[in-house]
Amino acid sequence: MTSNQWLPLAVIASSLLPGLIIFALPEKRVALRTALNLAGALTKVGLVGLLIAGVAAGEEYGLRHAIAPGIEIVFKADALALLFVTLSAVLWLFTTLYAIGYLEHAPHRSRFFGFFSLCVTATMGIAMAGNLFTFFVFYELLTLATFPLVVHRGTPQAMRGGSIYLAYTLAGGAALLAGIVWLDHLAGPGEFTQGGLLAGIDGLDPLTLQIIFALLIAGVGVKAAIVPLHGWLPQAMVAPAPVSALLHAVAVVKAGAFGIVRIVYEIYGVEFAQSLGLLLPLAIVAAVTILWGSTRALFQNDLKKRLAFSTVSQVSYIVLGVALFGPLGTIGGLVHLVHQGIMKITLFFCAGNYAETLGIHKVSEMDGVGRRMPLTTLAFSIGALGMMGAPLTAGAVSKAWLSDGASAAGMDWAIWVLWGSSLLNAAYFLPILYRAWLKAPPARWPHEEIAARGWRETAWLLLLPPLFTAAATVGVALLAEADFSPQAWAQLIAQREYSMLAP
Repeated sequence: MTSNQWLPLAVIASSLLPGLIIFALPEKRVALRTALNLAGALTKVGLVGLLIAGVAAGEEYGLRHAIAPGIEIVFKADALALLFVTLSAVLWLFTTLYAIGYLEHAPHRSRFFGFFSLCVTATMGIAMAGNLFTFFVFYELLTLATFPLVVHRGTPQAMRGGSIYLAYTLAGGAALLAGIVWLDHLAGPGEFTQGGLLAGIDGLDPLTLQIIFALLIAGVGVKAAIVPLHGWLPQAMVAPAPVSALLHAVAVVKAGAFGIVRIVYEIYGVEFAQSLGLLLPLAIVAAVTILWGSTRALFQNDLKKRLAFSTVSQVSYIVLGVALFGPLGTIGGLVHLVHQGIMKITLFFCAGNYAETLGIHKVSEMDGVGRRMPLTTLAFSIGALGMMGAPLTAGAVSKAWLSDGASAAGMDWAIWVLWGSSLLNAAYFLPILYRAWLKAPPARWPHEEIAARGWRETAWLLLLPPLFTAAATVGVALLAEADFSPQAWAQLIAQREYSMLAP
């Protein structure tokens, strides 16, 4: 086995092996569990760095293994895969640090971190899957690995939220499997192919391909929280804050959005999908989801539920970019896959800090919290401004590319959707910032757990991750034109995809 074959496997194993060991650790082995978590996360980041350098230089990484006649496990670490892999690997490192601090005195930590590692393992498999079968295997593994995390607290509310999550995602998996089997019957194994697998096959019935497309998109659209398949996401907010961060920024909803990217660009091919009339309906569904999620967020007093409906809206920016026929929309959608993850994980880290430090769970409880927790609230403010698309933030970069993509595609109505969403974002985030910074604090907080000590307003492991991701929210905007930026990588992917359309 060459290094070009084992390196993708090593990326997957760097979280799988520590996770399996962690499952067997007694609760009291805190130091060893922490060391395994951090060693796995740091190793993964290093291995991903090697992949990035190789792919940028034109190297090809991947392998295939037949498990039955006509059924293969296939991995490929191409530029598109590495966009998702890099986001997940880096954010997993900071989520691990945060989770170690968050769960310092909680029970069942070995179980939690074992499944936590399996989630990231599944995400890596999804990102580097080379065909639909491999994608499906890891997609379902992600469902099974996240369920125990959602119900981790074991309360009736947690069990109910987990049951709803499981019902939605298993139904989505069934739709995805039906589409995969049908497609395999018509066109053979669903290999992810640059320019589109189906684009090179003649004689296929357009109506049949449209139905299969609907099944595939519905299957991955559940995790992407597309309306009306989004109902599980707000209910899953009963999970601990590190799990919410994992669901929204690192793994689950991003896996769904990434699946849509693969299906449109590498199963159907963007030009063939356009000729079948598939992109406009997808764009309309994305637009409805963007506005619906933002509108529902306005009326949520629970902070994590407000952020959850914000995610429903924001992830569909990625879907909208995919559905805009042209490279500009593609760049906007792909770069937002990264930018939304950075901004949203910042917000969930901060929400967790408020809950763990002061017992704050509701927007109405946030009066004056900026005076008690200025650094956390600064990070929250940057994340919120980014979601609005404020200048010098990651959100502004994404929305600029998406607006240009909509204009280039002759879909000016999508620009109004983006503007409407930005206004709604401001309507549900600015009142929070007003409360936090400008209103007087209460005589006592709902349940103060961690006392302030100078600049240390909460535990360091809770404070440092959101400060870093908030800085990254600004940094990726300021360095957007750099060769190593998410924007530059998204441009590389779009260039390679649309070069296949050149005569």
